[in-house]
Amino acid sequence: MSKKQFFFGLVLASFLGAVLAIGGMQFFLEDQAPITIQSESPAQFTNYLEDKNFTVPDGLNFVYAAEVSTPTVVHISSTFTGRAGNNRMEEFWDFFGYRQPEGESSQPQSRGFGSGVIMSEDGYIITNNHVIDKAGEIQITLADKRNYTARLVGTDPNTDLALLKIEERGLPFISIGNSDQLRVGEWVLAVGNPFAQGTPFDLTSTVTAGIVSAKARNINILGDRNLRIESFIQTDAAVNPGNSGGALVNLKGELIGINTAIATPSRTFAGYSFAIPSTLVEKVINDLREYGMVQRALLGVSITDVTAEFARSRDIEKVGGVYILDVGDNSAAKEAGLQEGDIIASIDGNNVNSTSELQELVGRNSPGDRIDVRYIRNGREFTVKATLKNVQGETGVLTADTNMSFDGATFKAANDEMLEELDLRAGVIIDKVGSGKWKDAGIKSGFVITQVNKTPVDNVEQVLEILRNRRGGNLIEGMYPNGEERYYAIGW
Repeated sequence: MSKKQFFFGLVLASFLGAVLAIGGMQFFLEDQAPITIQSESPAQFTNYLEDKNFTVPDGLNFVYAAEVSTPTVVHISSTFTGRAGNNRMEEFWDFFGYRQPEGESSQPQSRGFGSGVIMSEDGYIITNNHVIDKAGEIQITLADKRNYTARLVGTDPNTDLALLKIEERGLPFISIGNSDQLRVGEWVLAVGNPFAQGTPFDLTSTVTAGIVSAKARNINILGDRNLRIESFIQTDAAVNPGNSGGALVNLKGELIGINTAIATPSRTFAGYSFAIPSTLVEKVINDLREYGMVQRALLGVSITDVTAEFARSRDIEKVGGVYILDVGDNSAAKEAGLQEGDIIASIDGNNVNSTSELQELVGRNSPGDRIDVRYIRNGREFTVKATLKNVQGETGVLTADTNMSFDGATFKAANDEMLEELDLRAGVIIDKVGSGKWKDAGIKSGFVITQVNKTPVDNVEQVLEILRNRRGGNLIEGMYPNGEERYYAIGW
């Protein structure tokens, strides 16, 4: 075979191979169903504001929630004379409310601003305690611009809530939802008055949207850790100074929280806001309306979270639950048989994995209520019923006139005049001293307690709670009416 014949045969073979390949591919493609990418319906661009047939999709109806909740949220302006409130919340005034800094006003009084929510048609309004703490006068402006002077019904610093009353009827009021049913990722709206009067802006009746980012957050902004209840709903709905005390609502327009705090390095919203859950708000409102003070139910234990590190240090097999560090004498926990080292797993069937969750679940109850406590001891599960008690170690109702006593000493709250005269932020007066260790230590009546075991005290309940859940030595600090500062060490 010549070279010319060989070359011609090679070209012919290549050509025939290509033809066969193309033909086979064509046969394969014709044998398959065609693949088509097509939208379910052609795109349409409609101005929904002009389209009368437009319907907001289910679950995204921000319009309805805003319309029903906005008329129930009020603007609060507080006037402070003398010593204004100066609890720990005020260190973060730009986080939670707006209080005019000293020197910015030509008037002798300072002013604070915030929000509130109308809870009944006859004028009961809930807000944050830090919005009106130590206020001399409280002015309410409704969404329709009507103005009223409010009366303070009662406060609860341990939840940072306060109840106000204006004299009016037929007011729009909010419906209370169930914050227990909230799920992380659910849409919520924050309604309030950010940067309102007294700031360079006037943004009353503002609505912002976000989602529930987390639940049962403890951010350590309230007072004594033994009494405070911090189980905040965390959201990313924009909240700024002036929003304090405003409403957090679900898409039904129901109240599921009271906006209280933001975490920020810049004095303005940075993506993290916190609200008191409605289940706790409802309990506080009912108590303040009926008794003028919150009927705080206590289990009587010192507790901590069971983290991975804590579990390793205590040879605990499973991470989770709440560990009992100590059980108070004459407490509900002690009478129920709970012991140091037990791990509380649930309250009334609700699992608990943090101290904030446990405090909220217990705090919803009243003294005398019985709760189911499921706990783990030495790897085994048990359930007991515990009858909750008040700060007096009893199951009855407390009022402002109740004789609050401990080991022979009776206590009462210090009034504003005495605090101003002694240049104190807060304190509790020992009204009478009978036989007991107070008298043995040399404490006389009239002594104003400012700290117990290095914890500043704002009210009688706080003093009693610290003492009833503390064994061994106690350091009592304070001042007599003549300005003499004294320290006493007392052991129980």
